[in-house]
Amino acid sequence: MRLERGRDVAGPTRVSLSEPRTEDLPELLALARASRRLHRPWVYLSQTHQGWRQYLHRSRRNTAVSYLIRRRDTRELVGVINLSEIVRGVFQSAYLSFYVHAGHARQGFMSEGLRAVVSRAFRVHRLHRVEANIQPGNQASLRLVKGLGFRREGVSPRYLKIGRRWCDHERWAVTREIWQKGGTRGRRRESRSRSTRG
Repeated sequence: MRLERGRDVAGPTRVSLSEPRTEDLPELLALARASRRLHRPWVYLSQTHQGWRQYLHRSRRNTAVSYLIRRRDTRELVGVINLSEIVRGVFQSAYLSFYVHAGHARQGFMSEGLRAVVSRAFRVHRLHRVEANIQPGNQASLRLVKGLGFRREGVSPRYLKIGRRWCDHERWAVTREIWQKGGTRGRRRESRSRSTRG
């Protein structure tokens, strides 16, 4: 089951999810340009319209699902979450990647969006395993996946070429069974945290 392009889906209180459309390309490009200093050296997003058109094309393949995260109150674009290289058969697995707009960083929006997307990965897309590969120095992303219940499986030396350098990555993953056991506790922790801040 796939979402209709661009249609919101049920999600956490503060954010909504939608699949990217052609009309979203200017906002995606603006996100990349405004957040360049925040993202590097961890991710190098395209700074051109052509690059984002290619992203949109890739997001429509059967082996990928992409989501835009938006604030429910203002409709502003918070960030992007991708499930890519989806493999079916006996594997039922995908890679998770994500990035936030600099103007919405460290406010909990991406944590809420990631929780919704990982839940959909298991419930809607029927995956068994989701893996995130993160550079050891990217503490913000490591905290996000660890807080969601992902488990560190090891380190892959010189795993991906990022910014023209082959970089080591830590492998973090969660399976459907782990998510179902830990998801309720994670939602309770998130709820307590919001009530404390409020």
